[in-house]
Amino acid sequence: MEEEAPRFQYFIKPCFFFFFFIFAVLIDSVFSELRTENQEINNGGGVCNKDLSPFLPFPYGNLPHMICKPFWNSYLLRYSKSSDDEITIVLSTIYTTGWVGMGFSPDGKMINSSCMVAWVDSEGRGRIKQYHVDGYTPSEIKPDDKKGRLPLTNIPPFMAVNGATIYMAFQLKFNESLSTAKPILLAFSTKNPHHLRLTVHEDKTTINFDFSTGSSSSSIDSSPKSIFKEKTTHGTLAVLSWGIFLPIGAISARYLKNRDPLWYYLHVVVQFIGFILGVAAIAEGLALNDKIHGFIPTHRGIGIFILTLTILQVLAFFWRPQRDSKYRKHWRCCHGWLGRICLLFGAVNIGIGIHIAAAGAAWKISYGFLVGSLLVAVIIFEALLYLQKSRDVKEFSMKDMPM
Repeated sequence: MEEEAPRFQYFIKPCFFFFFFIFAVLIDSVFSELRTENQEINNGGGVCNKDLSPFLPFPYGNLPHMICKPFWNSYLLRYSKSSDDEITIVLSTIYTTGWVGMGFSPDGKMINSSCMVAWVDSEGRGRIKQYHVDGYTPSEIKPDDKKGRLPLTNIPPFMAVNGATIYMAFQLKFNESLSTAKPILLAFSTKNPHHLRLTVHEDKTTINFDFSTGSSSSSIDSSPKSIFKEKTTHGTLAVLSWGIFLPIGAISARYLKNRDPLWYYLHVVVQFIGFILGVAAIAEGLALNDKIHGFIPTHRGIGIFILTLTILQVLAFFWRPQRDSKYRKHWRCCHGWLGRICLLFGAVNIGIGIHIAAAGAAWKISYGFLVGSLLVAVIIFEALLYLQKSRDVKEFSMKDMPM
């Protein structure tokens, strides 16, 4: 028995170093991809370079001489202007439910404006319609397809949802020159229209936009660059917390018990770092949600749920019974399973966040490899622990056998 334990320990040590090396390589690859994407955004690329042709028909999928501008929060405006004042517009923003709208007003006010509104109905069908605003109540905002107060061309409007982004596309032909700024209204609601009647918007803004120069007279605080950085910060903190530090802390507590008290101090320090990173990730995520006015109940709900579990785990550290207490085994069982549940939901929520953010291949591949490496490590350590316990039982039974 005295020879088997050191073998187990010697095998664990290089495994830990190997997986720490894997984590370092993964982090370096993610940050390299982030630097590349950040350079693209600084150079006018990034989200503006996304190919729309796979899900938007002609001419919306291939805009000639396209101009791409941040509009408001996560709204992004792509448009193409011809010499005869014909404008092809593609407006996109983050979408989960409800409707998004873009309107044109002669004086910048809601009354007497005409707008295009897009949403996905309860049956999963994409809808896009023109509305005219006669008043402030939902009954005074009616579909306006027949009146046609917006100068739509013969090309039908189109909407599509790709990933977590909604795209609303339409074409206008103005009779007057576009050399001056036009008041544009933007609004959204997280509740779907009911029988084509729009629900009350949850936020709105008015921007004076000049289609001839691509300039805006209103300040735009939430550019794709700043939102990209906040998404990156939120995602990085979440991966470091629930994807690296907290799993490593849990692994050390289960498989290094024979290195007392090293396992205990390693577990406490690593878990505390993971907890701080997790709280920072939640705080950054809530700030980002307020900025983009996103409605992402699943991702947000799971995040708050696992934050609650991690707080309970921290409190359990201070409330743990003495070793000789009869409640100690119940505390240990509860502490262990709460930790496993937290790690499981944390891993799932990171995957949901990567999907919602439409992250690049580097994020998906790196995180998938990270989760796979952790699972392989746990399987190997669990198998070694099982073998060690089997040897211990066997040797103990042999010692009790009569000579």
